[in-house]
Amino acid sequence: MKKKIIFFDGDGTLWYPKKTKFTQPPWWIYKEHKEFHQHKKHLMIIPHVISTLKKLRAKGIITIILSTHPHPPKESAIEINNKVTHFKIEKLFDEVHATRPYLKSKGEFIIKILKRRNIPKSKALMIGDSYEWDYSPAKKAGIDALLIESPYMNTHPAANRIKKTIKKISDILKYV
Repeated sequence: MKKKIIFFDGDGTLWYPKKTKFTQPPWWIYKEHKEFHQHKKHLMIIPHVISTLKKLRAKGIITIILSTHPHPPKESAIEINNKVTHFKIEKLFDEVHATRPYLKSKGEFIIKILKRRNIPKSKALMIGDSYEWDYSPAKKAGIDALLIESPYMNTHPAANRIKKTIKKISDILKYV
């Protein structure tokens, strides 16, 4: 079934650390570079993200960022919006949300957004790089999910439950 709305994780899905790219989980950068609002200088947009987002927009697909941040809600929203602006991708998204730092948060956001937009779960797709924070919460909420292949994707004990993966972000075009 073709999708109407796609939810994207931020770190490791749309951008990643210049130094390690997909070789390590991207959150190491926040521990090493603790200065608030300075992380973006250590990040780069992942290849094919902009062209893929433009193709999705041309097809009329709703695109939403759901990125988990451990800061208080206001600071988290500022941080994620600063990254989106830094990469000049704000016009490629309908909504940008900083989700809370607990595992069910993305699933809760997805359900609220789908209800508000009156879109059935079957028309939604979540794209991420973390089984625990992206793939599993979407699946538990009844949403289809794809995980971007990386050396760290199999580090979670339940990673054998991953059913759908993609090699690069542009592979999502096959699902819309």
